[in-house]
Amino acid sequence: MKTQATLELSDIKQIAAAAEAEALRNGWAVAIAIADAGGHPLWLQRLDGCAPMAAYVAPAKARSAALGRRETKNFEEMINNGRTSFLSVPELQALMEGGVPIVKDGQCIGAVGVSGVKSMQDAQIAQAGIAALGL
Repeated sequence: MKTQATLELSDIKQIAAAAEAEALRNGWAVAIAIADAGGHPLWLQRLDGCAPMAAYVAPAKARSAALGRRETKNFEEMINNGRTSFLSVPELQALMEGGVPIVKDGQCIGAVGVSGVKSMQDAQIAQAGIAALGL
């Protein structure tokens, strides 16, 4: 039996603050979502000026990254390379770059999803948030 780390509220706040700082430093209005290892929502914030739709997309990216145990960019690339049947996978949505798993000791313990700017910029913000944990 494996022991797995879990995200605590202090971790979530640290991730969110670092992600927000990255977004603000670049002048990007985004929604930031954090999910646990099962894709359940733990955090959602929408920065001023962000489109309301992003508050739906960011949690979906976080959930998909957590459940899939990989960056949502990988799903987008699979689909763009012709594996369109992947679109039928249950529970995975927002299969585009911007969802990043949080990995500790080789185990996915959650994920960050960001939406509101270009997908690669969304991922940059998510990665900056995760980096704050020093994993």
